[in-house]
Amino acid sequence: MTLRNNQPLVTGVSPKEGPPGTRITIRGENLGNDPRDLIGLKICGMDCLLSAEWKSSSKIVARTGPGKGKGDIIAITRSGGKGSCTVGFRGYFLQIGPLQDSAVWIDESQTVRPNLDHGRPTASAAAKEEDDPLGILDEGDRAKLTEDELLEMFHDASGSISLENFSPGWYLLEHHQNASFEDLKAGLSFMKRKASQRSEGPITIVRSNLMSILDCLDSLTEMYKKYNEDDIRGNCMNSYAVLLMQAKSCADGLFQEVLGRKDKADSTRNALSVIQKFRFLFHLPLNIQRNIQKGDYNMVINDYEKAKSLFADTEIKIFKKVYREVEKRISSFRDMLYKRLKDPHNTLEEQKKLIRYLISLEYKGDPAWECLDNQQKWLIELLDDCKDDHIEEEKNCVQENLASNQSNNQWKPLSRANKSPTKSGLSRESSFSSLSSSDHQGSWRFKTPQKVLFIEDITDIMMQHFPDFWKLGQSYFTRESEKGVKIDTSKHGKMKLMMTEIITLFANFVRAAFLPESLENMSEHEREKLGVWPSSGKSEHISGAWLPTCVRNIRNCANTLSALDSNSDSVMIVLNELAFDMRTNCMFTLLKQAIMDVKNVYTKETWVVETDDESGGTTQLPALFENIVNETVQHLHEVVVMNKAPEPEIFSQRPIQKEATQLCSQLLQAFAVCMEQLVFTPPLQKTENKHVKITIGQDMELEQHDDPIPSLDKRLIIMLSNCNHTIEVVIPRIIENLTKHGYVEMEKALKAAQETYSALDNRLFLSYIEQKADPILGIMEVNMYKGGFNWKTWKNPTGVRKYLKDIVMSLIEVHAEVYGIFPKFVMRVMKKITESVCEELSRLIQCVPDFNAGGAIQARLELEALRSMTRIYNTPKVQSCFKEAFDCIPELSEEGKTVVDQLLDKFRATMKIQLMCFQPELSPSTVKRAARLGSMV
Repeated sequence: MTLRNNQPLVTGVSPKEGPPGTRITIRGENLGNDPRDLIGLKICGMDCLLSAEWKSSSKIVARTGPGKGKGDIIAITRSGGKGSCTVGFRGYFLQIGPLQDSAVWIDESQTVRPNLDHGRPTASAAAKEEDDPLGILDEGDRAKLTEDELLEMFHDASGSISLENFSPGWYLLEHHQNASFEDLKAGLSFMKRKASQRSEGPITIVRSNLMSILDCLDSLTEMYKKYNEDDIRGNCMNSYAVLLMQAKSCADGLFQEVLGRKDKADSTRNALSVIQKFRFLFHLPLNIQRNIQKGDYNMVINDYEKAKSLFADTEIKIFKKVYREVEKRISSFRDMLYKRLKDPHNTLEEQKKLIRYLISLEYKGDPAWECLDNQQKWLIELLDDCKDDHIEEEKNCVQENLASNQSNNQWKPLSRANKSPTKSGLSRESSFSSLSSSDHQGSWRFKTPQKVLFIEDITDIMMQHFPDFWKLGQSYFTRESEKGVKIDTSKHGKMKLMMTEIITLFANFVRAAFLPESLENMSEHEREKLGVWPSSGKSEHISGAWLPTCVRNIRNCANTLSALDSNSDSVMIVLNELAFDMRTNCMFTLLKQAIMDVKNVYTKETWVVETDDESGGTTQLPALFENIVNETVQHLHEVVVMNKAPEPEIFSQRPIQKEATQLCSQLLQAFAVCMEQLVFTPPLQKTENKHVKITIGQDMELEQHDDPIPSLDKRLIIMLSNCNHTIEVVIPRIIENLTKHGYVEMEKALKAAQETYSALDNRLFLSYIEQKADPILGIMEVNMYKGGFNWKTWKNPTGVRKYLKDIVMSLIEVHAEVYGIFPKFVMRVMKKITESVCEELSRLIQCVPDFNAGGAIQARLELEALRSMTRIYNTPKVQSCFKEAFDCIPELSEEGKTVVDQLLDKFRATMKIQLMCFQPELSPSTVKRAARLGSMV
């Protein structure tokens, strides 16, 4: 029962048919537990156990025997016995031609004998000839062409494959007229497979029919033994050998022509096989040329290395000849690569590829180092050419400017004649001509200078080419991936010197253009090599205006190159020093230029006073001064003070810090010089008179017809207001801005500025008091005694006299002038002038030798009127003056005091509006009305 359950069962076979020796795969169930369990395998009744390979209990691989027809596949195992199958295999024999190899005996009775007897092929031979070499079927409805039609199309040709005049076209039209192009392509593939099988020759026959050949050998051995046993005379075998040799000779005679052609075909086939086998070498010269033209250098190098490893040591002449041609082509290719490597315009990747190619081609020398040396020389040449070109352009620009100046100087007498101050029209025209000339200068100024273009070009050269040079140098010492490359560590120092030479030359070229004083230690010969830039009167101004751009380019270049390798500080220290020196030079130059701009800002004064409640009345000068300083500080912050990661702090060095503080202090104090110059030596402006309108708050406007340049007293009060606004508002804001941007020791600058502006304020104030008080004091005594007035003989006091009213109106005029420009200054100015007036009046009273009753009443009346009017400007000095004056006047009677009080009330009533100017709470309308009354008086 158990045996029946384990009985082998074959359920599948692949392929299902084939000639003897076909390798088939058998699948089923219970085909054995292991190889030893399989004891039998019959295919079509033939035992095939020797060729069987047990794979698993469900799979066996075997080769078929000489069984013919369809039969079963039976497996026999120890564990299951004889099995059964549900599929079968069909065996058939292939018809073998007379020149084909065969591992089994071929019955030639139907082919050879009739052919030899009658001289024509038999049906089976004809059938063989008619076998389709393409392996395709011709199935179609189109009628086949007749032999006559084919003869008309193909003269002297035949469709038989065995004939010499065989025509493939005839054959295809005769047998495959209805075949499609795809069918013909499939037939071609079938022919190639058959040809490859035949080309393998006897090895394939032996491999496919090993068991049959072994059986034949065993049979021959047994036959030989039997013949030896039965050979009584002992020479039977020799006679057999003679018969075999005769048979061989007869066969050679019969097939000599066929065998000769076969040998010739074999030799040709062998030659073609050699060419095909070594086609790589024979095609290599042409492939090298083609790949070079296509730019596929890697393929050229790979093919060359392969050919070198295979044929470099060959002794075969033909191979040697072809290999010499390959070497010749590679030598030309190597020279071409080296020429390309010497071209400095190659990119970094192209240079690396060319170096790698030359190393792979075993270039004699060090292509990488030669490329580095060539790149360094080319970079130095680029820098030198850039310097020479821009110096030449600068010389041409200087010559053109000199020529244009000489041509302009020829018109100076005519322009001087046109500037006649007597004609307003001509004076206006002259101002326009001056503007046009300034525009011309401005256009010259804002034309990009050659030094700036030089900086842009030379930094572009460094940033574009030096990083590639540096990376190429680094890759020279890190070529770990390249085989057979030795890194020469002794060239580290040389590489460092080459980089230092380029950077030093770049830095010196820049210093020669912008910092020539830093090259004073160089010899004259070395200094001339760096280039001598021509100087012109405007070159310094242009350099100062464009210095921030130049510094920005230098800093970008230094930061870019320093970022290549942060460890090589010794190489990049030259660049860092250059950037630092350019920054400090830019800072000092811009600060000095700002000082000059502030000193010259007086030329932009228009004397238009703008007032507000906080600042009072000021002109545009303080705002211009602040704008100049803030713009300078902003420029300096962007290109100088604002540090990047590798850059040192610009104020880290004490000398630079000290000089920067000194220049900032000078910049803050320069505006004081400008204001003082505007007061005492204002520039002449040849323009027409115009109306000057001063707005006080929202309700009052003072309008007057005045010159563009106000009088000295007005200039003084305007500049006093500007000075006060500068010291209280502008200077603190500037100091705060400077401190915010990192400038140090600004306390010292602030203190010095406060001292300077305080001194200026004091000088301007004293000058203004002098300008306003002197006219009042100068006429007081004259007006007091006008008309023969005498204190001793005065009998009829009728009120305050005119000279005191004139003093009041003069004080009101000063009050209105100061209040219209800077109300906060009213108290300071009026107290000082009041002290002067009271002091002078006290002196005049004290000089009176004697008073009568009327004179005493008049003197006391005028003193009381002045004291009551100027009470808000009372000072200890004023009180002292009044006390001294009253002490000199005799005491009045009750009647005299009553008269004084009555006249004083009358004075107050008469001068009510005027006296409002001296009230603590002052409105703009009051000042406006008082000023109008003063102008009417």
